[in-house]
Amino acid sequence: MPENSGPYVPYGMPYPYQPVPPQRSWFVPLPRGVRYDHLARTAAAHPWRAIVGTIAVAAAFFVVSALVLYAGVVVALLLGISAPLDPDRELFGDPVFALVVALLSIAAVLPFVIGTTVLVQRRRPGTLSSVAGRLRWTWLLSCAGLAVLALVLGQITQLVALMVSGEEYSGMFAWTGWERFVPALIVIMLLVPFQATAEEYVFRGWLIQAIGVHVRNPVWAVVIGGALFASLHGYSWAGLADVFAFGVVMGWLTVRTGGLEAAIGLHVMNNMLAFGLSAAAGNLDDALIQSKVAVPWQALVGVAVQFAVYAIGVLYLAKKRSISTISG
Repeated sequence: MPENSGPYVPYGMPYPYQPVPPQRSWFVPLPRGVRYDHLARTAAAHPWRAIVGTIAVAAAFFVVSALVLYAGVVVALLLGISAPLDPDRELFGDPVFALVVALLSIAAVLPFVIGTTVLVQRRRPGTLSSVAGRLRWTWLLSCAGLAVLALVLGQITQLVALMVSGEEYSGMFAWTGWERFVPALIVIMLLVPFQATAEEYVFRGWLIQAIGVHVRNPVWAVVIGGALFASLHGYSWAGLADVFAFGVVMGWLTVRTGGLEAAIGLHVMNNMLAFGLSAAAGNLDDALIQSKVAVPWQALVGVAVQFAVYAIGVLYLAKKRSISTISG
């Protein structure tokens, strides 16, 4: 090469050639060897991120729900299926359409929870799902199968408790006919998984990890998440006790199994059963107004059996299948 030929320039590269420095990733590394509730304790885990993120998630929960509701009103008016507000707070004349709006108003919050995790906490969205950095689908399906068994045993226990106490139970298994049941069943099958999953990502996902940034003991996160979850329901005292216990048990299982799969599995199957029984009985419109849902105290007996069977079964399967409970 001649002495004054200048620096070597690779073919096709602009002159003068300089190596392009590697770009820094937006996402901070996943902390290793920590429980699920401490996954947000990253290098970027400044206290303000968890606080601002929680405010953003709460705002999204209410704003998005309201926007979907208003959009439903407009669509209902255009289709001619709306009804004016009445003393029972019914808004739509068609209970199946009302179910669609109700489920979508919650399911639509899920992208905002994931977006807040990415933008505010600079975490990969999969860290909201489990310590593996992703949703463990095989484990989720196993939990869903176990949830069916727990729900069946819980329903049988509740039925026996109603019979022993002399309470009416025939309404639990009424039949409205295929013509009314099939449309509702399609909506339930398509939308309930997203609605229940969204609630888990908010109350057992974001909240537990956001509180876990500030406290070491997961009990605080589990109890606070369960209380906030129950506060958004309008049931009687028995129903609220059921919802609070559900939130606490699901939060505990989330920490013990290192992810949301167990909580999502039971939540999805529970809601599908609840809405399915209401649709089959032809009282879906009443089921959508929680203040009108009569939850007998005998239901708590069935719930206790359901939670016990599910929790013991999940912990047994998690140990048998060596489900990771800490980040790798």
